[in-house]
Amino acid sequence: MPRLDHLPPFEMQFPVKPEEIDEYDHVSNLVYLRWTLRAAAAHSAAVGWTTERYRSLGQGWLVRSHKITYRRPALLGDEILMRTWVGDFERFSSVRHYRIFRAQDEVLLATAETNWVFVDLNSQQLARIPVEVQSAFGFVPQDETTSS
Repeated sequence: MPRLDHLPPFEMQFPVKPEEIDEYDHVSNLVYLRWTLRAAAAHSAAVGWTTERYRSLGQGWLVRSHKITYRRPALLGDEILMRTWVGDFERFSSVRHYRIFRAQDEVLLATAETNWVFVDLNSQQLARIPVEVQSAFGFVPQDETTSS
């Protein structure tokens, strides 16, 4: 396994949009899932691994599973702060973690994890995660990831 450098979690911030509000006047559960996917793609692009680069490699990430734990609702007018990082790399898979906060006061709204698998885009078969992909993401020490 390559030596991975210590990197801070990736952060992005965005407002809650009116179309993300459900019939109970808070952000729909499905929106949190979209936010995690958007954050994963933004983080990957920020470290140099855009969709186009994965396509040129002929390999990329597919979701195996998601887990989201909701703690407090996000509401219209809230600004969202998303922190995400890759927790580990296995031979063909990786777990990405997310913490979703209300930016104004950093109240934790939700936590999430996605188990991603690396695949050959033509055959859809599992592919070994290349060293250059692993090393681009670095690692986040456990004590920096548990804040709530």
